[in-house]
Order: sequence, then structure tokens, then C-alpha cells
Amino acid sequence: MTTTLTKAAPPRARRRHPYRAALATARGRTGLALVGLVVLVGLLAPLLAGHGPTDQSGLALAPPGTPGHPLGTDDLGRDLLARLLHGIRADLGIIVVAVPLGAVLGCLLALAAAAHPIADTVVQRTFDLILAFPGLILALAVTAVLGPGRLPVILVVALAEIPVFGRLLRTGILFQRGREYVTAARVGGTSGGRILTRHILPNAADPLVVQIAVSLTVAVFIEGAMSFLGVGVRPPEPTLGAVLSQSMPYLAQAPHFAAGPLVTVTVLVLGLSLTAEALNREIRR
Repeated sequence: MTTTLTKAAPPRARRRHPYRAALATARGRTGLALVGLVVLVGLLAPLLAGHGPTDQSGLALAPPGTPGHPLGTDDLGRDLLARLLHGIRADLGIIVVAVPLGAVLGCLLALAAAAHPIADTVVQRTFDLILAFPGLILALAVTAVLGPGRLPVILVVALAEIPVFGRLLRTGILFQRGREYVTAARVGGTSGGRILTRHILPNAADPLVVQIAVSLTVAVFIEGAMSFLGVGVRPPEPTLGAVLSQSMPYLAQAPHFAAGPLVTVTVLVLGLSLTAEALNREIRR
């Protein structure tokens, strides 16, 4: 009797999680590197600055390379490197609070809308009401009530993001409800709450991750626009938008004044955009 030996089939390679796979691509790595660089210098601002962001010297509009002031000084003799680094820190502190706040509130409203048709109508009209206000009008209205400062900027960003996340999750829930696996779970006697939390939400959440990266980019522009118009964070506290706004009268005389915040915003927005694109491409596969 002969015995036939069969070679065991090699185990199938496990597919990496889509988020990890996305961040391992060239786009993902580049985006993470750019965002990580900006975040790192913002976190280390007190160690890297060398001066306080409001410390004044007798050197107004000193050019880059001035001893003690690598990026020069502003019109009041304040070190531009210190103001830039602390401005990054302030911007990051605003957007990492405002965007998750808007995302959580929007998702909670979407879940409420999914619970009952009447709640869905109320939530949709609420989203329409928020979207009816242009961003600038919304910023001016909130600032008129609360005054300039960090809190109004956070509220404006969060309000702007509530309908974005809410409608995105609502659309995902409605789409997943019509899938076969949901029907099978319902026929099998699974409760509606368990179907929502264990089956629908995990499959509807992927677009929200991409939207977070996109919304962080939008939040950078909203904060910059509010500070640029003078309705954002109160001076003399630096933000990227505030430093850019202060540089406008001196562009011809001292173009270096505006270079720091412009380059920083470009790097941060590019990094977030590349990260969002990498996530979106991998999730859509």
C-alpha cells in the first residue's frame, strides 16, 4: 500500500486593516510625516522658541537671520519664530477639540434620526438651518454673542461640522439597512439596537474616519479666517491666522513676516489632504 503525502497549503496572508494599509502607502506616509512634523514643533514650542510669543525687543521688522531671531521680528519687535511655534500650538489645540466635538454631536443627531421618522425630520431641518448660514455669518453671529476668543472659534468649527458628520452617518446607516446581512440578522431575531451597534455602525463608520482628516483641514482655514478678520483668538495671543493678518500691511516691506504662517498652513493642509486621500482610496477598495 502506498501512502500519498500531500503538502499542506500555506496559510493565507491576512489582509491588513484598511487604515493601516492606507497609512503604509506613499501618500499615507508622506501625509503622516508632514502632519507629525507640524504637531511635533507645536508641542515643543516652549522648548524651541527661545523667546516668549509676546516678548518685545527694540528690533521692529528685523530680517531673518538677525542674531537671536532666526525668522526675524514683527512690527512690534516680537520674535516671529516664537509667535509661529506658539501659533501652531494654539491652532492645534482648537482644531483637535472642535472637530471631534462636531463629529460626536453630528453622529448623535444621526443616531436619533435613525430611531424614528419624526426625529429624522427634525434632525434634517436642524442640519438645513445650520447650513443656511454662510461660514462668515455664522462666525460673526457667534462672536457677537460671546465675543472673540478660543471658545467662539471652537463653537463655529463644531457647528459647521455637525451637519457634515450627521448626514454622512445617516446616509451610511440608510445604505447598510438595506443590505442582506441586516435582513438576515433581523430574520434571525436579533434586536434592532444590537443590529445597529454590532452590524450597521461598524460598516458605516469608515467614511467618518476620512471625513475627520478632511474636517481638520477645513478647521485650519476657519480658524485662520476668523483670526484674519479679527473675530478669532484675542491678541496678543498668537495664532497662524493672527500672525498672517498682522503681516498684511508690511508685505512689500517685510515679506518674511507672512512666510512662516503661509508655509506652515500649506504643510499642515497638504499633510491632512494626503492622509485623507490615502484613507479614502483604501476604504473604497
